[in-house]
Amino acid sequence: MFKKSRHGIQIKSAEQLDKMRAAGLVVARTLELLRAAVEPGLTPLDLDAVAEKAIRDEGAIPSFKGYQGFPATICASVNEEVVHGIPTDRRKLREGDVISIDCGAILDGWHGDSAITVPVGEVDPKLTELMRVTEEAMWRGISALRVGGHLSDIGFRIERYVRSQGRYGIPPEYGGHGIGTEMHMDPWVANHGKPGRGPRFEVGMCFAVEPMVNLGTERTKVLADDWTVITLDGRASAHFEHSVAVTEDGPLVLTALDGGASRFGPHHTADAETAEDQATGET
Repeated sequence: MFKKSRHGIQIKSAEQLDKMRAAGLVVARTLELLRAAVEPGLTPLDLDAVAEKAIRDEGAIPSFKGYQGFPATICASVNEEVVHGIPTDRRKLREGDVISIDCGAILDGWHGDSAITVPVGEVDPKLTELMRVTEEAMWRGISALRVGGHLSDIGFRIERYVRSQGRYGIPPEYGGHGIGTEMHMDPWVANHGKPGRGPRFEVGMCFAVEPMVNLGTERTKVLADDWTVITLDGRASAHFEHSVAVTEDGPLVLTALDGGASRFGPHHTADAETAEDQATGET
């Protein structure tokens, strides 16, 4: 039995959050290995093998492999592929590509889920900026995870930041989710919207915050494999994700090696985004 909020969101105890953190660290360490491994000439399937070995060597199980029939350990989405790319050996990475790597692991029944986008060698400055904007948008969304805030504050902060940086596309169909004893749990977490709506955050809630941002249109389509999502205009996309817990001291980033301390400080003091919201009365 697990405690739930009145909205049906799973509430973790301190001991359960420790287990979530352990699973999150498996994912964090695996993604660091993958980040270092990316280079021209490798295939997404090569990276998948690295990920599976790393996860299993830590006594964990890949979350994605077999999930609703998905055949691999990671999602590997190259250039115009937004999310859910299936790793194969048919496409070698080339200088100038970007690859989004989404990775999940189960440890002692608890899930961690995180994603990064990595440049392959030197890339166009527009792609470097796309990755920066997407990652920063993720952190802006994470900063909303404070007791008393609302679920929609995450998407509001993500969208506000992305819109402030230029003409990027935010695919409206895709977003984050609750996480815990399952990889995908209620509620869905939009990457857009108005603040102050939906369930209030309580200590012990955990969410995967994951903006996907396109260099061009927000419109996407799913390929014939029923998994891979691509941009409709063929332009590149970026994807960043962390699993995050709500604590009394602010967000604890379960899939960051430092728990988010480098972003929010060791005591998770109020960040600039929170101060801005308070000043404008938005949350």
